[in-house]
Amino acid sequence: MVTNRELGKTRLPLWAGGFVVLICVAILGLSVWREWETHNADLRNAEIDVANLAHSLVQHADDTFELADTILVGLVHRLELDGTGPDTIAKLQTYLPTRKSSDRIRGIFVYDETGRWLATTEHVDFSRLNNSDREYFRQHRDSPAKNTLIGRPIKSRAGGQWIITASRRINHPDGSFAGVALLTIDVAYFAKFYERFDVGSNGSASLLNDAGIMLARSHDETSAFIGRDLSNTPLFREWKSRPAAAIYYFKSPLDGVQRLSYYQRSSRYPLMVLASKSQDDVLAPWRRAAAVRTAFVLGLVVLIAVIGFYLVRQLWQRQRMAQALVANEAHFRLLAEQSSDMVSRIGLDNRLLYVSPSCVRIIGWSPEELLGTSAVAGIHADDMERVEQAIASLKNDEAEEARFVYRQRHRDKGDIWEAALHVTRASDSGEVDGVVAVVRDMTEQKDLQDKLASLATTDGLTGLANRRAFDERLAEEWARPRRHADLAPVDRRRSLQEIQRSLRTSGGRRLPARARPDPVRSGQTPGGPRCALRRRGIRRIVAEHRPGWLRRSRRRDSRGIARPRDAACAKSALPPGYGKHRRCDKPSISDRAGLQHAGRRRRPRALRRQGQRP
Repeated sequence: MVTNRELGKTRLPLWAGGFVVLICVAILGLSVWREWETHNADLRNAEIDVANLAHSLVQHADDTFELADTILVGLVHRLELDGTGPDTIAKLQTYLPTRKSSDRIRGIFVYDETGRWLATTEHVDFSRLNNSDREYFRQHRDSPAKNTLIGRPIKSRAGGQWIITASRRINHPDGSFAGVALLTIDVAYFAKFYERFDVGSNGSASLLNDAGIMLARSHDETSAFIGRDLSNTPLFREWKSRPAAAIYYFKSPLDGVQRLSYYQRSSRYPLMVLASKSQDDVLAPWRRAAAVRTAFVLGLVVLIAVIGFYLVRQLWQRQRMAQALVANEAHFRLLAEQSSDMVSRIGLDNRLLYVSPSCVRIIGWSPEELLGTSAVAGIHADDMERVEQAIASLKNDEAEEARFVYRQRHRDKGDIWEAALHVTRASDSGEVDGVVAVVRDMTEQKDLQDKLASLATTDGLTGLANRRAFDERLAEEWARPRRHADLAPVDRRRSLQEIQRSLRTSGGRRLPARARPDPVRSGQTPGGPRCALRRRGIRRIVAEHRPGWLRRSRRRDSRGIARPRDAACAKSALPPGYGKHRRCDKPSISDRAGLQHAGRRRRPRALRRQGQRP
C-alpha cells in the first residue's frame, strides 16, 4: 500500500514543475500589472497636464473677450448718447486708436444701419466699403439683443488675415437699429499664445464656440483648420448631456490622431477650450521603458523556466534512479539475507554497519547484537594481526580484495574456521568508504584438508612417511641454508679447509684475523653449527629412507676426517601428519669428537696468524 509520504515523493517533480510555472506566471502577472499601472499613471499625469492647460487657456480667452466686451460696451454707450453725427464721428475717429493700445485688439469698426463704415482704427479708405453682407451685421439688424456677439472667424477686408469678431448692436433713442460696433481679434494672437505650451509634436490647443466652430488652433500655420465646423462630432452631439469640463478621449476628425484631451466651457461667453495631447506622445516614454523592463522580465522568466526545467528533469531522473536503487537494494538485500554466507559491511572505524541474518547460523549472534560492534571482535588472537592488516590495506586502497582463512569464535561451539572475501566499496567521489566481507564456515573443509594432507604424506599400511614426505623434507632442508646469507652452502665435495676459508671471507674480501671465527674456540663446526645441523638433518633423512646410499656416499676430506653419522639425532625421524620434524640443536658425540680432532690439527696455524705461540 502506497503511503501519503511515498505518494508525495512520486509527485515531487510535478509539484516542482507547478511551482516553477507559478513563479513564472506570478512574475509575468506582476510585470503586466506594474506596466499597466505605469501606463495608467502616465495617462493620469497627462490628464492633469491638459486639465491645467485648459484652465489656463479658458481664463485667457475670458480675459481677452472681456477686454473686447468692455471696449464695445463703452463705445456703444457713447454712440447711443452722442448719436452718429459728423462731429461725433470725428471725435470717435480720434478716440478709437487710443483703445487699440493692447496687442489683443486687431481693429475697431463702427457701421451705420446700412452697413457703411463710419469710423475705424485701420488706415484705409473706407468711403466705399460696406459690411451689410456680414453675418454678424445681419444678426444684429434682425435681433434686438444687446449682448456681445462672438461670430465666426472671417478674413478681414482691411488686412486680409483671419480675425474673430465681437460685435454689439447700436440703437437710436427710440430703440430702432442704428448700426453695429465691431471689434476684431487676430486669430494669430491665440495661435502664438498657444504655441508657448508644450503639448508634444502632435498635441494641440483649440478655441471653439458653442456651435462647434473652430476659432483658433495651435500648430496651424496654414490656417487650414480655421472656421472648420465640428458640430457633427460626438463631443458636440452630446453637448447638453456632458459636463462643463471633463477628460475626453477621441480620434481627431482633423488629423486622425488618437488624442487625450480636456475640454472646458467658459462660464461668461459662448466659448470652449480644448487642450489635447496625442496618446502616442504621452505613452512613448512608457513604451520605451516598458520594452526594456519587459525584455528583462522575459529574460528572467526564461532563465527561471530553463532552470526549473532542468530541476524538474533532474528530479525525474533522481526519482527514477531512486526507484531503481530501491529495487536494486531490495534485490541485493534479498540475495544477502537469503544467502547461506554471512554478508557484512565494515565502516572506516572498523564498526559493523550491516550484517545479514545468516550470522545467527554461522557465529551464533543476531544482527541486532552485532551492529555497531567491532568487526574484529571474536577473531582468534593468532589471526588478529593478519585480519587487521588486510582490512587496513583495503581501506587504504592498497588492494581491492583479500581472501584468507582465519579462526572466529562461535557463541556456542568455540573457535571455527572461516573464509572471508573483503571488497572495497567506493562512493560517488571515488573514495573508499568501507569494506564488504563475505564470511563462510570452513571448519569442516579445514578438517578434511588436514586429513587429506596427512594421508598424502603417510603410508596407509605401515603409518610411516612415504616417498612424497621424503621429497618434501629433502627440498625443505636443501632450501633452508639458502635463506640465510651467513651460512655456507652444503657441498659434500668440498673439503673442510675450503669451507673454513669461505667463512673467513665476506663478499669476496678477506676478513681481519681477529674477526675470523675460530672453529675450535667457538665450538663451531666448519660452516657453522646451523649448517652442520642442516647437513646432519639431510643425512638423517637419507639414513632413514636410503641407508644403503649413505654408506656408498661416505667420503673423507683432505685431512682424513670422516664425516660421522649423526647418532644423537637418530630419534628425530619424520613424524606423521604435517611433515614437520624436531630440530637437533645439539651436536652429537661423534660430531664433537670430529671437531676436536680438526681443532688440534689447525690450532698452530690459527695461532700463528694471530701472532701467538702454539
